[in-house]
Amino acid sequence: MNFNMKEAIEILERTPQALEFFLSGISDRWFHCNEGEGTWNATEVIDHLIELEDDNWIPRLEFILQEGESKPFPSFDRYSHLNESSTIEQKLLKFKTLRTQNLTKLKIHIETELNLELTGIHPRLGVVKLRELLSTWVVHDLAHIAQILRVMAGRYRADVGPWIEYLGILKK
Repeated sequence: MNFNMKEAIEILERTPQALEFFLSGISDRWFHCNEGEGTWNATEVIDHLIELEDDNWIPRLEFILQEGESKPFPSFDRYSHLNESSTIEQKLLKFKTLRTQNLTKLKIHIETELNLELTGIHPRLGVVKLRELLSTWVVHDLAHIAQILRVMAGRYRADVGPWIEYLGILKK
């Protein structure tokens, strides 16, 4: 097992700042890029991250602690965030605020000697461990950071000419 709580928190703490540094103050045109129908642009990814901070990571952790395998997690709509209309700066601030609150809650749970092998029931995946939920939180952050960068790089796909051969980020 590679999961380490201290290392996981290192990534979770840095995600809001990394996104804020990269996305604040840039031209709006960067936020209109996506990878085609049914895909998300950078602002929609941020909305998704906000939604998960509200309704997923810590609520599911607490659900495992309270309910165990007695009943499945409440269902979660991965697409309900698509109607947000605030500015990128407002979204980034909201994400940063929620993440800070959630990491505070996580650290409180850790202080009570959180048992990472406790299990809960995911509505589609079945039995899941708390360690798996926390690992997924970290990887989910990294995946969406990569997605944002890939979508934004795609904006210049047609402009890089023959160098596309060397730009793996554009080969999706």
